[in-house]
Amino acid sequence: MRALVVEDDPRIAADLARALQSAGFRVEQAADGEQAWFQGGTEGYDLIVLDLGLPRLDGLTILKRWREEGVEVPVLILTARGSWKERVEGIDAGADDYLPKPFRMEELLARARALVRRAGGRAAAQQAVGDLSVDLNRMSVACRGVPVNLTPLEFRLVAYLALHHDRVVAPTELLEHLYGDDDSKEANALEAIIARLRRKLGPGIIGTRRGFGYFLEGAA
Repeated sequence: MRALVVEDDPRIAADLARALQSAGFRVEQAADGEQAWFQGGTEGYDLIVLDLGLPRLDGLTILKRWREEGVEVPVLILTARGSWKERVEGIDAGADDYLPKPFRMEELLARARALVRRAGGRAAAQQAVGDLSVDLNRMSVACRGVPVNLTPLEFRLVAYLALHHDRVVAPTELLEHLYGDDDSKEANALEAIIARLRRKLGPGIIGTRRGFGYFLEGAA
């Protein structure tokens, strides 16, 4: 899962990035409004955490532009503005959730996971697909009832396939959500991860539709 953190306070941005990474997200950051507007409108994210008080372009303006441009990624607003009028304004602008500062990081992570699940049409934290069970809260995977030890990168790939188990996921899409803009975003890196997962999970779990991408076997 790929997240964009839009926050101009370096300390808060670093705390958010660490927390989201610990929850299985691949995190990128933007420190001003114009940079955030460009990144959010041109990159494919699963979640955007957006502060309203930003330099160069405020958060509400960015959010309105994204929605007008057809950007449908879930957006969680963070702001020091705590009145109900500001919350209504943020929701009306297209926000999916709203968290006033100060906040507990545990609550932010719970809201973030819920937004990603709902965006994928999966309300439950535990996803069962065929012989595979993925717990998005505990970041754990079991195959045929047996827990499987995965690296964070492997878990992110399995979790993404589970959240989108009703379709074939293209390699380019998986690479974006695993690596973001890293130089290591190459097809052979993805193939290596898939090969490792198949050894760990066994046959009949991750399928390939040649020329199209990957999917979880046994999806309804």
